[in-house]
Amino acid sequence: MKSRAASICLVSLFLLQTTLCPVSAEETKTIAPLKLPRVDASFEPPYYSTTYEQPTDPKEGQLQIGVTYTLWIPQGLKEVRGIIVHQHGCGSGSCTGSVTAAHDLHWQELARKNGCALLGPSFHQAKEQNCRLWCDPRNGSSKVFVESLQKLAKLSGHPEVATAPWCLWGHSGGGFWSSLMQMEYPERIVAIWFQSGTAYGYWTNDEITAPEIPAAAMQIPMVANPGLKEKETKRFSRAWSGSLAMFKDYRAKGAPIAFAPDPRTGHETGDSRYLAIPFFNACLQQRLPDKAGAPLKAVEISKGWLSPLLSETMPVPYDQFEGNKAEANWLPDKAVAIAWLDFVKTGAVSDKTPPPAPTDVKVDAATGTITWKAGTDFESGIQAFLIERDGKQIGQLPEKPTNRFGRPLFQNMSYGDTPVLPLQKFEFVDKTAKPGKTYQYKVIAVNTAGVKSE
Repeated sequence: MKSRAASICLVSLFLLQTTLCPVSAEETKTIAPLKLPRVDASFEPPYYSTTYEQPTDPKEGQLQIGVTYTLWIPQGLKEVRGIIVHQHGCGSGSCTGSVTAAHDLHWQELARKNGCALLGPSFHQAKEQNCRLWCDPRNGSSKVFVESLQKLAKLSGHPEVATAPWCLWGHSGGGFWSSLMQMEYPERIVAIWFQSGTAYGYWTNDEITAPEIPAAAMQIPMVANPGLKEKETKRFSRAWSGSLAMFKDYRAKGAPIAFAPDPRTGHETGDSRYLAIPFFNACLQQRLPDKAGAPLKAVEISKGWLSPLLSETMPVPYDQFEGNKAEANWLPDKAVAIAWLDFVKTGAVSDKTPPPAPTDVKVDAATGTITWKAGTDFESGIQAFLIERDGKQIGQLPEKPTNRFGRPLFQNMSYGDTPVLPLQKFEFVDKTAKPGKTYQYKVIAVNTAGVKSE
């Protein structure tokens, strides 16, 4: 099927800050690459980083836009069982905001829980550059992705990073990229989360070359997660329609996929992480092989849970569903089914369990600086830490947790589900402490559901 993109210039309705007009190598050479913000910790273990520079004289089929990959590996992990890829969307704003993806404490907890690494790609796409140069992996980003994992395997001393399977989370153009990677590397993909983006509607409308869909691609657990407000907007309506059409087609083919519209958002990521993280967790636990390097375990479709499309009906076990199974949402287990229902009703997931209590609280008497260690609440993440002195609260970190796109968080979130710079530290200064006086300090964690640690 031949693409019409070469002859017709179309304005993209879901890719940010880009057009669908092809960009030649000559045009690319005249555009300076985007300069990404620096996150110093990205270059010190447990963070590892590698950069592919934008070529000055790109060859045919070569990626024409630079990209930096930052990998986080849990300290003490002996063997990386999988890689969670947090792929940003199109446009320079999404690229610069993505530099902190591997530093996200909540996504790190998902990785740690499953013996995985967390990867944050950051493309150097300037405002003038066409996003298709990277978000269509056939334009070179697929090859660079695989080669960069090989480099990160050497840098980290974990050779298994080069061959470990992936969970793909993609926002907007990142979802576009993920939907095409799905066809190229189906045997390496544990699960996919399409956050307001897929290439499906573009290849079925002949706007890009349609990929071959291997049978293995229809065995990958997936969730299509557009925002309900996208449905009626001119700019992003195709994120909704493309996701819905993809769901119907793939589900009819027997694929394990769910449609999870966010009732509260448009194209922003909102609080989708509270469903995406348990979804990936279930898929990793079901699919990762017992021995590294072995094939992924097959999905047992009949052990999933089903619920009618575009409903707020509690899912039921597969064999108890009385409707048309080929048209119903498929979810991997009961816990995810309950979270899915909560999410499609409210745009978030409720949680009554307390977060882990902070440990190793230390005080520098000379400066009044209090430091601690803390795990991250797997279900809800961390909103803030309360600092008590002699039984009375003297402060909160951050003083005013913020997040204009969802629940207030310790790490304020961007439009694309990544922490905002500067990154917060587990550190508080007691400015009212009197020299020479002894105090007893306590640090309490609060999760985003408002529950305090014990």
